[in-house]
Amino acid sequence: MHDADRVNGCGELSGFRREFYRCLVTRSDALFELADAVLCAEGPVSSLVRLCLEPEFRRGHGSLYEALARRRIDEDALRAVLAAHRPADWPLVFAVDASTVERCDAETSPQRGFYYHPSKHSAGQPIVAGWSYQWICQLNHAANSWTAPMDAQRIRPGQSTVAVTVTQIRTLLGRLQDTGGFPVFVFDAGYDPIALSWELRGDRAQVLVRIKNDRVFHGPAPAVRADGKPGRPPRHGQRFACKDPATWGTPDQQLTITDNRYGQVRVRGWSRLHPKLGCRGHWAGMHRPPIVEGTVIRVDVQRLPKPSTRTNATTLWLWHSGPHTPDLDLVWRAYLRRFDIEHTLRFAKNTLGWTTPGVRLPEQADRWTWLIVVALTQLRLARTLVTDQRLPWEKPREPHTLTPTRIRRGFRRTHTHLPVITRPPKPSRPGPGRPPGSSTGPAPRHPAIKTTQQKP
Repeated sequence: MHDADRVNGCGELSGFRREFYRCLVTRSDALFELADAVLCAEGPVSSLVRLCLEPEFRRGHGSLYEALARRRIDEDALRAVLAAHRPADWPLVFAVDASTVERCDAETSPQRGFYYHPSKHSAGQPIVAGWSYQWICQLNHAANSWTAPMDAQRIRPGQSTVAVTVTQIRTLLGRLQDTGGFPVFVFDAGYDPIALSWELRGDRAQVLVRIKNDRVFHGPAPAVRADGKPGRPPRHGQRFACKDPATWGTPDQQLTITDNRYGQVRVRGWSRLHPKLGCRGHWAGMHRPPIVEGTVIRVDVQRLPKPSTRTNATTLWLWHSGPHTPDLDLVWRAYLRRFDIEHTLRFAKNTLGWTTPGVRLPEQADRWTWLIVVALTQLRLARTLVTDQRLPWEKPREPHTLTPTRIRRGFRRTHTHLPVITRPPKPSRPGPGRPPGSSTGPAPRHPAIKTTQQKP
């Protein structure tokens, strides 16, 4: 590692930490040191209160809970800081995905809903009660698990997933105006590709969503009736069924390349296709549903890097919409890199302890989520600063290939060289506590709200 890279990396990390500190409205010292404790703790975070025992958190456990309970973070300012410190050499490709903070038995926690969970079930259904958070992370083309979180927002029960997603994307687009280009937002199956395309039709965003292989679309409608008779012309043209190759016709775009991991890759795209929509769901309030056109893309690969009984399909169908014709080479690579956001969420849960604290209020979970986002960003900014401290059974790695886990393992040594931002704690003594004989009574109960929720 060159000294110039270390100096530049240290300056960017220190600058981010100072800007993050200014986003903390009250109890800023306790919140800031709590984020440092998450980064410097030995091993995975298994308990919230144990973080107050870390040397980086110089205050008592009461300050830790007080900071999460009644203090505020300027979320808009923090989103601007995250966008300003995004990796400029990464492509404008962003993954969008939702994950749930489970609170199944927390009867005193309000605003809980039932959300999809890939591995846990309730009453035979893959759902859990809790709070759902939707993340947006920038992706890179490298074969690693690094992402750059840009936003995390809680989806309240009853809120439209499409409306929340559109708001998040438009907010991020406003902070990326100086970059130019047309950012690509990648979604897995479960999101409504047609509704997202319709709501973002006037924005400079490309929507890329995986679709099922049984979808049916139609081409542009002819100007006159095929039988020549008078009457209203049809709204839908030639049928395009993903399962029926006879209906595909000649693709408008196609690309064939050779990849080291997937062998021969063939990508084909059919433009100006649209599905038949009914006046229900997202289109319930319309007299006539609109015609939403996009490009249907089929990706065929020769082999999979790690085939398994669960994932052995070598064919992928995608829906693309945006201001211009899709770049097929960018599209198929962007979707494959979408899975990096799942690695980020898994690392946030299992190592940084995102779902560990049993907080009662959703506002407390919101503050804790932002601290996890900040911790992930600091780990990324420290990639050129941390010296690898591998375990005896681990293989040596080049500095640019270190994983988030190994960067976090050496972050404490780097932390000692960073400027001190927080103020030293003031000496104090314990308060009088609750007056004798007083009682607040049992906390109110809040049943989980049952709404029709789509995956995620």
